[in-house]
Amino acid sequence: MAKEDVCKVTCVHEDKVNRIKENIAETDPMSVAKIFKALSEDTRIKIAYALSLEDELCVCDVSNIVDCTVATASHHLRLLRNMGLAKYRKEGKLVYYSLDDDHVRQIIQMAFSHLEEGKHIGTS
Repeated sequence: MAKEDVCKVTCVHEDKVNRIKENIAETDPMSVAKIFKALSEDTRIKIAYALSLEDELCVCDVSNIVDCTVATASHHLRLLRNMGLAKYRKEGKLVYYSLDDDHVRQIIQMAFSHLEEGKHIGTS
């Protein structure tokens, strides 16, 4: 039985294939994959989403938002920081985290927006 989602004949569009292969060769797909891997864990994506909704949050706030210990929140925030997705600043005894830049905020908000679109499409 033939699958409907597979080409039934081989037809390579060489101009497109070569142009895209060049673009991929000039980038670092592994670094991009690491960003998505960092965001693929439930707690980290919740933290990133929370940070996309507020300019900054202290570690204690984050731990309460995602219902985990301060140590666990700190661990996840540190990983996001090490991946270049978040940054922090100290104010006395408090540590505040924020997303690294607007690109990160856009990635996260677009993902959640896409999720919401899918919910509406599936119900119609």
